Amino acid sequence: MTVFRLGMTGSIGMGKSTTAALFAAEGVPVWDADAAVHRAYAAGGAAVAAVAALFPAALSDGAIDRAALRAAIAADPAALGRLEAVVHPLVAADRAAFAQKYVSDLAVFDIPLLFETGGNAGMDATLLVTAPAAVQRQRVLSRPGMTEAQFALILSRQMPDAEKRARANHIVETLSIDQTRAYVQALIRYIRGLHA
Repeated sequence: MTVFRLGMTGSIGMGKSTTAALFAAEGVPVWDADAAVHRAYAAGGAAVAAVAALFPAALSDGAIDRAALRAAIAADPAALGRLEAVVHPLVAADRAAFAQKYVSDLAVFDIPLLFETGGNAGMDATLLVTAPAAVQRQRVLSRPGMTEAQFALILSRQMPDAEKRARANHIVETLSIDQTRAYVQALIRYIRGLHA
């Protein structure tokens, strides 16, 4: 069976996690890049030794402390490239293992930096999860510990939403759960219809 690979992306606060959960609720396997990074950074994870070698202060109880890692990168922006050189191949291997494990006609790959990293090249189609800028801002700044400065830094590392809209094959605005669920269900039917 050929698996249709749907690459899903969207900036912080756009509703990507909720949309991923809606696909999962419909029985569609979902691979989550952020979860793969969490696994790699956890005690015994594939990235711990290499990341600790680059950022010794980020090692805590045998795992990578993401807050300490963010602080190290904020102090040395060039360090992000060195970190990505270590982590991206490990995340790609995790994604490949996921693709081998699931037998399905459709799988969703939740990748925040899908376009930025060129990950869209390995997908059959792309879905942008989006919301108006004011909604995004309100969602993000309501998160515990989030500051204006952190939000600005995150946005500076992500492709502007308008550019993502121009590149994506499919776009869903997450203004309500019911509307987003209806869109997800319709998109699943559409994709499956392509192979009928």
